[in-house]
Amino acid sequence: MTKRYGCIALAVGLATLSACGSEAPKPAPPAAAPAPAPPPEPRVKIYVTNEMSGDLSVIDGDTQTAIGNFPLGKRPRGIKVSPDGKSLFVALSGSPNAGPGVDPKTLPPPDRNADGIGEIDAATYKVKRIIHAGADPEQLAVSADGTRLYVANEDAAQVSVVDIPSGTVIATAKMGDEPEGVTIRPDGKVVYVTSEDEGAVYAIDTGTNKVLKKVMVGHRPRSIGFLPDGSRAFVSLENDGAIAVVDSKAHRFLHLIQLTGTGKTPKARPMGVLVHPDGSTVYVTTGSFGKLFFVAPNTAKATDVSMEVGQRPWGIGLSPDGKTIYTANGPSNDVSVVDLATKTVVKKIPVGNRPWGIAVVGR
Repeated sequence: MTKRYGCIALAVGLATLSACGSEAPKPAPPAAAPAPAPPPEPRVKIYVTNEMSGDLSVIDGDTQTAIGNFPLGKRPRGIKVSPDGKSLFVALSGSPNAGPGVDPKTLPPPDRNADGIGEIDAATYKVKRIIHAGADPEQLAVSADGTRLYVANEDAAQVSVVDIPSGTVIATAKMGDEPEGVTIRPDGKVVYVTSEDEGAVYAIDTGTNKVLKKVMVGHRPRSIGFLPDGSRAFVSLENDGAIAVVDSKAHRFLHLIQLTGTGKTPKARPMGVLVHPDGSTVYVTTGSFGKLFFVAPNTAKATDVSMEVGQRPWGIGLSPDGKTIYTANGPSNDVSVVDLATKTVVKKIPVGNRPWGIAVVGR
């Protein structure tokens, strides 16, 4: 009798099946689809400090839409960009928020551990380090070579000079009470700092870190802008409703430019100052007056060339192409986008609580 085997292998096409009932190997699953490419990095970004919510709002300047809000620390106000565009420097303060004329004795004690300059990664929006640069920093400036910070310490009535690589204060300059605005002359040799209480601008030599001169300008000076050639400085005077024009080579007061309204609105309260890179126009935000003024730098007369932009505009920034202005509007928690060609607000972008300062980075 022919012996039979219980298991016979049969070839079926290209697959080999076992007569014992086992299946052929299963084909490998298809490879996973590649992850979608991240969206392209915006050519222009607008960074906004929010004083009350303690964070940074980032806006895509290409689409004029918000990217998000990112934590910073207590009371972020002044903001500047490093020359290479890779870092943001933000003034953080543990001093309680109080308006002019408030008795300090009625306020809670300051949190000095919260004072400092936050260095923020401009790509990830994360705080890289806190530079301790004196009490209650409010505004600041960065040298063109990226090695120095000049910081107004409001409660200490001084300016701190910081070596950026080491993060140490290398000098201080005493000045009048309530220093605020800090701007470096275009040639980098002098930094101007306003003293709100004294009504003065201090000119400080960046080589020696010594005060060269005190220039009396008017009541409650806030911010400073320079012509591109450094020959003139424009200082906002909140309580005078005017701009002081200063010979910034001789450090000498020249005259006022009065900002006028319709006669039916409150007096202009100049705050932020920005000079167009071509020197053609000085842009001035006016706080509770709600307007953006367009000032011809060579005028000595009152001007009423202005437009409504939002509630209490303060911080101000300009797009790299010089065609768009951004204003931080505190009470309404938004940023106005102003088309300079048509002098119209084309959009308002929601941000954090009480936006204060603006910096623009782009190409």
